[in-house]
Amino acid sequence: MRILLISDIHANWVALQSIREPFDCCVCLGDLVDYGPEPGRCIDWVERHAMITVRGNHDHAVAQGVQTCGMHGFRFLSGVTRYLSAERTTAEQRRYLGRLPTRIFRTIGGKRYLFVHATPRDPMDEYATPDPELWAKRLDGLDVDVVCVGHTHHPYCVQVGSKLVINPGSVGLPRDGDPRLSYAILDGDRVTLHRQEYDVDAVVRLVEESNLPLRAKQMLTEVYRNGKLAPQLAEPTVTSVVASSVLR
Repeated sequence: MRILLISDIHANWVALQSIREPFDCCVCLGDLVDYGPEPGRCIDWVERHAMITVRGNHDHAVAQGVQTCGMHGFRFLSGVTRYLSAERTTAEQRRYLGRLPTRIFRTIGGKRYLFVHATPRDPMDEYATPDPELWAKRLDGLDVDVVCVGHTHHPYCVQVGSKLVINPGSVGLPRDGDPRLSYAILDGDRVTLHRQEYDVDAVVRLVEESNLPLRAKQMLTEVYRNGKLAPQLAEPTVTSVVASSVLR
């Protein structure tokens, strides 16, 4: 069984459609929407191709119409792109996001898996680094062999006792200083983390053509091109505060 493990697509259809890996089963660990310019196409692809999909925090927020207020960094981007996500998805697509489970247990190839967006303790929001001690506390009592998570936008594998934690990183918005899209392939007992270049210029053009405020366009372009957000762009300006208020 060859499993394609993806997460944190964040409405970046340009990146998602460039993945050409053959697979028997696709698993999506959530956050299909927000930040990027094409949420609807990403939702449709996942609904058609992923056998297993769990709900991420951004999926939940878009499905429930939650407003995120923030003037700094990714909270600012979450807030201003939430409106784009609502405009560029249908009611049925948002209902699909809202129906996604927050965790799925499944036995595949004789191994017991838990699929969740963030952590078993807090399935949508907790940010967990590849720290074995941190994960030991979150895996205690879980009768599984493998836990697959996303949310951090940083790929990693960490062995904790008899259990393996796999984070495939982000397809649509990597934040680890490497702008290439990230995913994982699980093939029997072998786990491989992959990085792949894609047409960043194409998604930047789509962002530029959107009605997002200038600061959001600059921030997204920075992350798409460099895999991280420069500190000076994360801080708000008077202009960006006004623009954010107008969008609300």
